[in-house]
Amino acid sequence: MACSNSQEKFGTANYLSGGRETARGNSRLSCYPRMSNRCQGFLTSGKINLPVIGQYVDYLVNEQNVKNVFVNGTTGEGLSLSIQERKQLAEEWMYQGKDKLDHVIIHVGALNLPECQELARHAAAIGAGGIAVIAPFFFKPTKKDELVAFLQKVASEAPEVPFYYYHIPPLTGVKIRVEELLDGIKAQIPTFQGVKFSDTDLLDLAQCINKNETGEFEFLYGVDEQLLGALAVGANGAVGSTYNYLGRQTNLMLQAFAKPDFALAQQYQFLTGEFLNFVIKLGFGVAQTKAVMTFVSGIPMGPPRLPLVDASSEFIVKAKAKLDSIVWPHGD
Repeated sequence: MACSNSQEKFGTANYLSGGRETARGNSRLSCYPRMSNRCQGFLTSGKINLPVIGQYVDYLVNEQNVKNVFVNGTTGEGLSLSIQERKQLAEEWMYQGKDKLDHVIIHVGALNLPECQELARHAAAIGAGGIAVIAPFFFKPTKKDELVAFLQKVASEAPEVPFYYYHIPPLTGVKIRVEELLDGIKAQIPTFQGVKFSDTDLLDLAQCINKNETGEFEFLYGVDEQLLGALAVGANGAVGSTYNYLGRQTNLMLQAFAKPDFALAQQYQFLTGEFLNFVIKLGFGVAQTKAVMTFVSGIPMGPPRLPLVDASSEFIVKAKAKLDSIVWPHGD
């Protein structure tokens, strides 16, 4: 989300976890957790590349200081994988991350309820630290009660596992406001832990946090280039793809924000934005994220799965040159 604020062909993960953690029933994320949204690694044959996950875990922990991952999400191409592939990836991340990662959240969302429920049961059986569910987006829920009913049916299959709603309306087209969704949610989903909030609507996010007076819920922000703004309104942490290769710098931004040294935090955010602004103009998506991750980490991410196509050699050359040209504060 590396639940710094994960991708596939073997599964990427992102999620930033930069601060203290507290326990509340099951493991609970708090105080600026940063999660990597892992990239999925694939072989050129198109099969998932399980053997590389151990190397991936060590890279996230040792090179990026990212110890939390979000598995089988968007960057991880989770919706392009079969149910069996998703289970294999979840198992391998749990196995390789044992005693190395702090939290592994498994995304179990799918277009139909039975598959979501099957994946939720599997995640619980292998000891996942949390599960997350995206809204179904072919036949879409249009009202809060419809969405909550769907989420409740999934969460009930893993009654001891913290549950997160994965809110990403730019991709799902489901624009039910999270502020509305949260009203009474705990009574219907007792394991509800929070939201992976991947939308630019900071008004909705701020209203959620304002109503969360007891700190009952976690809000993990998923738009990397706007993370500092989300922190300012009270986000607890982040899940994103850039934390695969800019995790260390984002940790330093979180530390600066917490001091507080807002000027330094701004420098880190502006430089991350400078890189993303550059590559977005070139055309930037999951395939290009995997290419960046490959040249930064040296870990072969492989091509994406169709209908996505691989990043061009021109993109790789330009993106690498741009990233290499950025001068981070204090030489980081």
